[in-house]
Amino acid sequence: MSHDQSPPDGIDTGTPHVARIYDYVLGGKNNYAVDREYADKIVAQVPDYPGLARANRLFLSRSVEFMAQAGIRQFIDLGAGIPTPPNVHEIARETHPEARVVYVDNDPIVSVHNDVLLATDSRLISIRADLREPQDVLAHPDLLRLIDFDEPVGVLFIAVLQLFPGREEPARIIAPFRERMVEGSHLAIAQPSAEGSQEAVERARAALSGGPVPVDLRKHEEILPFFDGFELVEPGLVDITRWRPRMEAPSTGMIVLGGVGRKSV
Repeated sequence: MSHDQSPPDGIDTGTPHVARIYDYVLGGKNNYAVDREYADKIVAQVPDYPGLARANRLFLSRSVEFMAQAGIRQFIDLGAGIPTPPNVHEIARETHPEARVVYVDNDPIVSVHNDVLLATDSRLISIRADLREPQDVLAHPDLLRLIDFDEPVGVLFIAVLQLFPGREEPARIIAPFRERMVEGSHLAIAQPSAEGSQEAVERARAALSGGPVPVDLRKHEEILPFFDGFELVEPGLVDITRWRPRMEAPSTGMIVLGGVGRKSV
């Protein structure tokens, strides 16, 4: 789909959506004027945003590669967004060619693109679901067809938990997944932080305040409890550009905190 091509049925092009905004700042074409206008306003106030989006994708790649090398052969990508290569299955399959992946998002346009991408592969599936109802995600028959919870699984919450305000809501969403994950499973989380340059953080909060896409910036001590029940692997919960980097990343006023935890007994 190119810019502003007629949308598929069920797509709301009158309200910005986080998946399409993210696609736009990453240089994609699966977005609409309303998404671009909103994103441009944010970038004008938060010029770090495109760089942070790219850092998120790199962290996703490194964390999935780490999990695959640790033996994980099945993944659940929550808040997956519009496909942007390399995708989770492409990364995981560099280590395990038979890796299975479930992509989950609530935006119908994500399902449209994923359905095309995944149509010929029985070990990949895209589910349209609301993360605010985690039990419904876990009970989805397509997920249960692909994911064996008696084996370790990699669960990804990359750049999505900030969309759920307060400390309790992300913990409530994560808890049912943690309960289903056996020993040796891995959890990856990345989310924009309230740390870094306070001037940049306040500009971001002002730019996002009252907008259609709520974002809750959190500090290290607020994000860390999301890993309860998991042992953080080195280097812990850190600026994602410093999580097992392969090259030096440019400094930014805003930062994203992220980490990977391993489920213990």
